[in-house]
Amino acid sequence: MLHLTRLFWLLLCLVYVVNGQAEAATEFFGRHGSSHTNNWAVLVCASRYWFNYRHMSNALGMYRTVKRLGIPDPNIILMLADDAACNPRNKYPGCVYSSSAKTLDLYGDNIEVDYRGYEVTVENFLRVLTGRVEPSVPRSKRLLTDDRSNVFIYMTGHGGNEFLKFQDNEEISAFDIADAVAQMWEKKRYNELFFMIDTCQANSMYTKFYSPNVLATGSSLVHENSYSHENDRDIGVAVIDSYTHYVLQFMEGINKTSQATMQDLFDTYDPEKINSHPGVRSDLFPRSLRDALVTDFFGGVAQAEVLPPLDASQSFVEQTSTSNPEAHTPSDGDTDAYALYTENVTEFDEVGSLDSEMFLAAITQAGESVLGAPLTREARAWAASAIVLSLMGWIASRK
Repeated sequence: MLHLTRLFWLLLCLVYVVNGQAEAATEFFGRHGSSHTNNWAVLVCASRYWFNYRHMSNALGMYRTVKRLGIPDPNIILMLADDAACNPRNKYPGCVYSSSAKTLDLYGDNIEVDYRGYEVTVENFLRVLTGRVEPSVPRSKRLLTDDRSNVFIYMTGHGGNEFLKFQDNEEISAFDIADAVAQMWEKKRYNELFFMIDTCQANSMYTKFYSPNVLATGSSLVHENSYSHENDRDIGVAVIDSYTHYVLQFMEGINKTSQATMQDLFDTYDPEKINSHPGVRSDLFPRSLRDALVTDFFGGVAQAEVLPPLDASQSFVEQTSTSNPEAHTPSDGDTDAYALYTENVTEFDEVGSLDSEMFLAAITQAGESVLGAPLTREARAWAASAIVLSLMGWIASRK
C-alpha cells in the first residue's frame, strides 16, 4: 500500500513538472510580446559635400550594424549622397572611416546604395515610406513592408527646430514625417516603428508623431546643437557625430541573440560625453522599453508564422485549372499523377468534417499540423487525468 501511495505522488509530481516546463517554454518564447515576422531599415544621409563627411560616416556605420545583426540588403533602403569615398580630396580613395585609427572601412566593397546623389530628395523619401512610387521603380528601391514588419528609420544631416535639410536644397518638416508615418499605419505598412535622428535640435523632429506603435529618439534638445565626435588630421574633417558614435559603440556589444533591451540602449545616453541631451518619446509605443529588444528593430527577425497546410484536393484542382482553365479533370498525361493522388488523399465528406484517416494523420503529425497540435495536447491532458483518476479509484477500492 505504501508503495502505491509513493507511485501516486510520483505521478502527480511528474504531471506538475511537465506542465511547468511547457509553461516556462511558452513564457520564454513569448515574453517580449513582439509579433513581427520581418525587419526593414531606412537609412538616410541628408547631406552632401566633402565637409559633411561625418554624416555619410553616420549612415554607413548604421548600415553596417543592421546588416551585421541580420537585416539583409533587400530589406535595407540606403539613401546617400555618396560623394565622399571617391572625392578628389579623400586621401584614402574608395574608403570611409569613422575614427582616426582607420581600423574599419565603412565603405568597402559590399554596400548597396539604393538612392544616390540627387536621388536623395524629400519626395523620394516620402514615397519610399508611403509606398507611392512609380511603376517603373525597381523592387530594390521599394519599402515592401506589411502589418507584420518592424521598421527602423535613421536620419542624419543638418537641421533645426522641426526641420531637416536635404542637400542644402530643400527641407522636410516634422509634420511631413508624422503624416507619412500615419499613412504607413493606415495602409498597414508596419507593426512597430523606431525613429532615430542625429541632427541639431533633433528632438523636435518627433514631437508631431500621432500614430500608434511608434518609438522615437533624437540626439539633442530644441535650441541645442549636435556636435561631431572626432576630427581626423589626415582627412581634414570630422569623421563621425558624437551621438551616433556612442550608439554604434553600444551596438558593437550586441549580437543576433542578444537580450539587451531598448531601455538598456537609452540608459547609455550620457549628455556629458555626447555634448547634448538626447531624448526619447515612448508614449505611442505599447510595450515597456524593458520588454522591447534592441534586435526587434536593429536585427533580423528569428520568428516564423506557421500557416495551415493547403488541402491536397484543392492544390490539385488549382494546378489543373491553371494549366487548362476549361477543364478540371486530368489529361491523359496526368493519369498516373492523378491515380497516385486518389490513392493517397482522403476526401472531405459532404458536411466538411474529417474522416478517421485525416484525424489520425493530424494526431501523428502534431508537430507539423495546425490541426494536430491542439488535438494532441487535449488528448494528452485527458489521458493524464484518466490515469490519475484510475489510480485513485484503484487505491480506494483496495481499502
